[in-house]
Amino acid sequence: VLQSSNSLKASYEDWLLTYGLSVSPFHLRWQTALFNRQFYNWGRWKPKFLYLWFSVGMVFGIVAMFGSVILLGKTLLQTLTQMLTEAPKAQNDRMLQVVVSVPSSGLCLRAVLIMLHENSPCSVVPGVNLPVSQLTYFFSAILISGVIHEVGHGVAAIREQVRFNGFGIFIFIVYPGAFVDLFTTHLQLISPVQQLRIFCAGVWHNFVLGVASFMVLFLLPAILFPFYYTGVGALVTEVAEDSPANGPRGLFVGDLVTNLQDCPVYNVEDWNSCLGDISEKSQVGYCVSAATLQQLSFPARVYRRLDGTVECCSNNSLTDICFSYSNKLDSHLYACLPARKVIEASKVCRTNMDCHKDFVPSFCVTPSLENQTRLIRVKHPPHIDMLYVGHPMHLQYTVSLSSFVPRQSFLSIDLPVVIETFCKYLISLSGALAVINAVPCFALDGQWILNSFLEATLSSLIVEKHNRELVGFLILLAGSALLAANVALGLWMVTAR
Repeated sequence: VLQSSNSLKASYEDWLLTYGLSVSPFHLRWQTALFNRQFYNWGRWKPKFLYLWFSVGMVFGIVAMFGSVILLGKTLLQTLTQMLTEAPKAQNDRMLQVVVSVPSSGLCLRAVLIMLHENSPCSVVPGVNLPVSQLTYFFSAILISGVIHEVGHGVAAIREQVRFNGFGIFIFIVYPGAFVDLFTTHLQLISPVQQLRIFCAGVWHNFVLGVASFMVLFLLPAILFPFYYTGVGALVTEVAEDSPANGPRGLFVGDLVTNLQDCPVYNVEDWNSCLGDISEKSQVGYCVSAATLQQLSFPARVYRRLDGTVECCSNNSLTDICFSYSNKLDSHLYACLPARKVIEASKVCRTNMDCHKDFVPSFCVTPSLENQTRLIRVKHPPHIDMLYVGHPMHLQYTVSLSSFVPRQSFLSIDLPVVIETFCKYLISLSGALAVINAVPCFALDGQWILNSFLEATLSSLIVEKHNRELVGFLILLAGSALLAANVALGLWMVTAR
């Protein structure tokens, strides 16, 4: 039995070796020489252009190395300040935030991933708070960013006459990535400047990928113009089942939202901006004539809620809302009114002065709602206006929209959203890969960039090689500690929320 087991094990190992597979706990790796010819073709294409291309990449990589340290230092200070603040305020500034940390080795990042995000309510962590619908974008962007990163290393190495052994893909736990296998002896024989072109090529290619994705995102309306038009409203692509906007008088897929209250909506950005303004400002009122107010109102008991606001309608009513208004004699009057009859055909107002027209006595009646709750009129013609009562952000999170309206009914309303979302993930993750890999930290590209940079610049100032290596070691130690602190505090901030 023992001999049979050993034979089976040997056969299994031979099979893995034949197909370039390597299996270890939490790690699956595949390496092949199938693409070597293609890499050599790329590396020998237009030598002068590639020399200029990777020389620019070298300058970018060096600048990115210093810039990443400044960025991580600033981020660490921001995180510490937020931790020490008893009531952290909303983060409106763009900031760097850790998503996940995975060990790395060689030239490839295996990988410390971060997200650059703006006005985000939470960090993005797969398996914690990243929606299942976004996993495909997330992992595809990671894989493509990693492949482009390693293609940069491989092509630059061939351009510098370094032997290229193969290309591979790996999966660490659930995170995909890529790597290239270069002949280490050749790397050690070339000059420090040549090494810099190779080591900086990865972050350079990630930067270029991020810029290219941004350009596609920016030019998407022009690219899709023959099939989709924009600037006419926000097209509803999905309404969550538990959304307050879901129902017979709510929003449906294919509806075109044109206004939120008196705020015009021409695209998704306007939708988000209008909702932000509505949530920050006080509730608007509606102009109602004195005659209409007397006709629609009925006696009701007035009482105060726990938060100090006033209610004057029955809790069982689904159509009536308590409105407050003032006249010359009393500034605290309340009336329970049918919401739709009051709001439809009424203009918005802030004070009674906004309602004076044609000498008809009118009042500015304002919904008396709980704190942070708003009554929002959503126009989506030709349908009847939707009246939404609740927190504006709940409406934002449960309704998905697109700025692109199909010119033909057979065109998918989801295609522009897919392209937009994927471009945003590529910009975030490829940019993050460039920033993190440039950090002078052990096992990242920044380690080799720093060592080659010191050899190229300090060889005349610090003659002894071991002294230069000591300087590099101390810088790498500081950079590793800085990155580790950001990772630890970033993950703590994620789990603490």
